[in-house]
Amino acid sequence: MFRSIYTNLALATLLLAASHATAFAMESPTTKKTKLSNSYLDSIPEGPPDAILGIAEAFKSCTDENKVNVCVGAYRDSSGKPWILPSVRKAEERLLADTSVNKEYAPIAGDAKYVDLALGFAYGADANLANIAGVQSLSGTGACRIGGHFLSKFVPKPDGLDKVPIYIPSPTWGNHIAIFNEAGMDVRRYRYYNAKTNRLDYDGLIEDLKDAPDGSVILLHACAHNPTGCDPTMDQWKDISDLIKSKSHHVFFDSAYQGFASGDAEADASALRYFADEGHNIVLAQSFAKNFGLYGERTGTLSVLTNSPEERSAVMSQLKLIIRPMYSSPPIHGSSIVKTVLTDEELTTEYYGNCKEMATRIRAMREKLVEVLKEVGSTHDWSHVTEQIGMFAFTGMSSEMCDELTSKSSIFLTKDGRISLAGLNDGNIEYVAKAVHAVTDGKSITS
Repeated sequence: MFRSIYTNLALATLLLAASHATAFAMESPTTKKTKLSNSYLDSIPEGPPDAILGIAEAFKSCTDENKVNVCVGAYRDSSGKPWILPSVRKAEERLLADTSVNKEYAPIAGDAKYVDLALGFAYGADANLANIAGVQSLSGTGACRIGGHFLSKFVPKPDGLDKVPIYIPSPTWGNHIAIFNEAGMDVRRYRYYNAKTNRLDYDGLIEDLKDAPDGSVILLHACAHNPTGCDPTMDQWKDISDLIKSKSHHVFFDSAYQGFASGDAEADASALRYFADEGHNIVLAQSFAKNFGLYGERTGTLSVLTNSPEERSAVMSQLKLIIRPMYSSPPIHGSSIVKTVLTDEELTTEYYGNCKEMATRIRAMREKLVEVLKEVGSTHDWSHVTEQIGMFAFTGMSSEMCDELTSKSSIFLTKDGRISLAGLNDGNIEYVAKAVHAVTDGKSITS
């Protein structure tokens, strides 16, 4: 009898243990009822959405069949679709067919052959690469971040300052401010655009660079300034170079549109190459997102123009020390595409034709927008739009006008009045022009 009781008790104990084990196994961390008393997570505030990507998300969720996205800076073809450059497609097909291609890690500094080709593309085929320290980067954003960290660490701080100041044009690409702040620099602004004339504020630019502490870093857009599309003339670039040298400033070029701006990659590099010839120790952030259409491949370079192979070696060592704990090594697919295109004469020729095709369509949309605005009754002077260059038209519209365009016509754009011309085509340009006329009629587009 006792044996039977013990047997039943043991069996009940085993069943109870099994039941508890099953319940524990099925319980996920998110269903636990207990809460740590010292959790920090409930005190984290909601961060603001990205100014541009947030608008893109709003566009996606909009159900208006007439909606138009002229916000995000990515090329679209005449039917409003993303366009993979034919030269890029062919290069990718070759890579996929090449059984020797592998997926091994790239070195910290990236694919050296790709970097050399990229630097030749920017500085010119005759550039002395023995004096240029170059690393592969995560597109232009990553290049700016590496460059900012490098300058923050090694540029001497002007007297009385705790951080290295970097002067950024006003306005500029919005991410510049956050990038250089995160890199530990003192972000300051210099005048660039005159809203009263809708053109370059050259006098303000010169005055502000003169007033900057000697030895400051000056960020310049190499071509197709984002968001204004206003670039200095070559004579003005020369004066800017002279002023920067006289103040012992340091030059940081951001080049995101070479080849895309005018359709001529050599012409688009004129300012950069002039500064290089003048002896500036340029820091260059270079992106292949726009001009190769490699938006999602995150392909770029960061380079420093030094005075000797010995300086180059030292700078390279420090750039690697910055990269290693940041992301270790770059992705290889996009750089392999660029390398394949630029090492094949036929593909290179086709690529330059692709660039010209994109630039030509953008230029046509720029001119047609102004033409149709006049046709629908606008009496404003829109000549500043046709004088600009690159992907964007900086219209002069106020934030209130932009809000009205979005709320009444489902036209999505940034609040500074910037329109991505790549989002326009023959099917929507009249709709956009009529909407722009409706919100600007009788109101000023200068301030």
